[in-house]
Amino acid sequence: MGKDVIVACDFASAKQTFEFLDKFGTARPFVKIGMELYYAEGPDIVRKIKERGHKIFLDLKLHDIPNTVKKAMTVLSRLDVDMTNLHAGGGVEMMKAAVEGLTRPDGTRPLLIAVTMLTSISQEVMANELGIAGQLPDTVIRYAKNAAAAGLDGVVCSPLEAKVVHEHCGAGFVTVTPGVRFADGDVGDQKRVMTPEQAKLIGSDYIVVGRPITAAPDPEAAYMRCVREFVG
Repeated sequence: MGKDVIVACDFASAKQTFEFLDKFGTARPFVKIGMELYYAEGPDIVRKIKERGHKIFLDLKLHDIPNTVKKAMTVLSRLDVDMTNLHAGGGVEMMKAAVEGLTRPDGTRPLLIAVTMLTSISQEVMANELGIAGQLPDTVIRYAKNAAAAGLDGVVCSPLEAKVVHEHCGAGFVTVTPGVRFADGDVGDQKRVMTPEQAKLIGSDYIVVGRPITAAPDPEAAYMRCVREFVG
């Protein structure tokens, strides 16, 4: 499994998305389709981006009772995405049901990863607002272990937690890490951040990069900078 940079296409419409992707020339970056774009355009946006030759991470963060998640994943399995996700907070049975629903009749399925703790969540928020006792890294590891036990391929986690996730769940357990910013960039609303080079050194498998690329004057140059710093 090679490292890769995933570009977060957090746009409100297909028009904005394709105007952005047209700036890449012959490059076909791995892209993330999140809730905003998917809810605005529906599954057709996935098909159109896939037709252009992009790998797709469908970031919908499912979180519901096991049967509902299983049925939803069965629908998503018909889209030719490369990766999708759910919330680990839904529990092991929900995650097992998701794997079952996502697996196609021929036994294939996209990578399935679990969100451990959102990168906007700090230790204080976790303790005081969510009411979860203990340290944030310990909660991330507990959720990651649950995901591994349920048969998932990996987790979404902060790059600050990628190394310890691999230590507890194995080198082959995928870590997908948002919260990545250039050293000279703005951290925005994310609390636990790291540069692409730091994420590489700490063992992240994929980094998800949004505004440092999508809001850059030259998105293709910003993307290539990410690739150089993270992949080498």
